Amino acid sequence: MSHGPSKRNRCVIYVKDIMIITGKSEKSARRYLKTILDKLGKSKEQFVTVDEFCDYAGLEKAEVEALLL
Repeated sequence: MSHGPSKRNRCVIYVKDIMIITGKSEKSARRYLKTILDKLGKSKEQFVTVDEFCDYAGLEKAEVEALLL
């Protein structure tokens, strides 16, 4: 019995994820996420997907997914 989506089913990136993936502080991770949102023309209420994050950061999706909580 599953109690929610597994980490493989995650499709969005949160500040905590950026902190873990990059080693940035919370404040720096928030700024980084805002920069991505701005570059994508998204509002602060919208999400950044794993694919969008990987494209922006130049990281492999498999590597990022392995680190997601």
